[in-house]
Amino acid sequence: MTQLIDRTQLNTVMTGWDARLQLGFIERDGKTILAKKAHSGPLTIQKCLYPEGPTPAHVLVIHPPGGVAGGDRLALDFSLAKAAKSFITTPGATKWYKSAGREASQTLHIEQADHSLLEWFPQENIVFDGADVTLKTQVKLSQYAHFAGWDISCLGRKASGEQWQQGRYKQVLEISREERLLWKETAVFKPDSHVVTALAGLRGFPVFGSFVVTAGEVPDAVIEQCRQITLNSDAQYGVSALPEVFTARYIGRCAQEARQYFEQLWTCLRPWYANSQAIRPRIWAT
Repeated sequence: MTQLIDRTQLNTVMTGWDARLQLGFIERDGKTILAKKAHSGPLTIQKCLYPEGPTPAHVLVIHPPGGVAGGDRLALDFSLAKAAKSFITTPGATKWYKSAGREASQTLHIEQADHSLLEWFPQENIVFDGADVTLKTQVKLSQYAHFAGWDISCLGRKASGEQWQQGRYKQVLEISREERLLWKETAVFKPDSHVVTALAGLRGFPVFGSFVVTAGEVPDAVIEQCRQITLNSDAQYGVSALPEVFTARYIGRCAQEARQYFEQLWTCLRPWYANSQAIRPRIWAT
């Protein structure tokens, strides 16, 4: 039997998915509430969970297809009202498939009011051979808002023996406070780029990640505690602190090791920027 595909389905196959997710959080009587949720396409969330009490609200962003193909466009928009606090993660790695000549993209826009806190800790991005990917994250903070976020990327699929031999991977991160730029970085990777092998770049390692916290000046004791964390591998890693931004870097061979390193840092940092202990989400153990 011949299966018929209507024009809408055919157009989606040819151009890719447009998936959008908007989340708005407010604080009410000491509890963070998801006051706005709007989505279209294959991008949604599970219900808010409260493993730490009334705040923060824990949210799991879900992309049911399980991977992003060439031509797909994901758009996420998170807003936090005054004193709202949210912890947002993903259930597993995001897989970026071979592009077939079409760019795949994800844009994330975040706006935070005073005394709000957003922790954005997605699991890793796995970039398949031949993928063409652009990731853009823009964070706009009011004067007393705090943001903590990390990203981990793996070029190629080591577990499957696949090398990253063609494609492009671009990342842009911009953080501002009261319209004043705090942090901006842009990186473009191609398999033949000098930055992939250079000592000042990835040094030939397939996995890299960064962890950024904007919560004011980091106490010296916290920085020292972070610097005491060590890994038993040939990975390169370290932390630094500017007056308004803490950042950590990892380059190595294993996305799981990168995540474990960032989780250890999170354990040191969270009592400072969130005034609470780090409680590992159960989804990270599955």
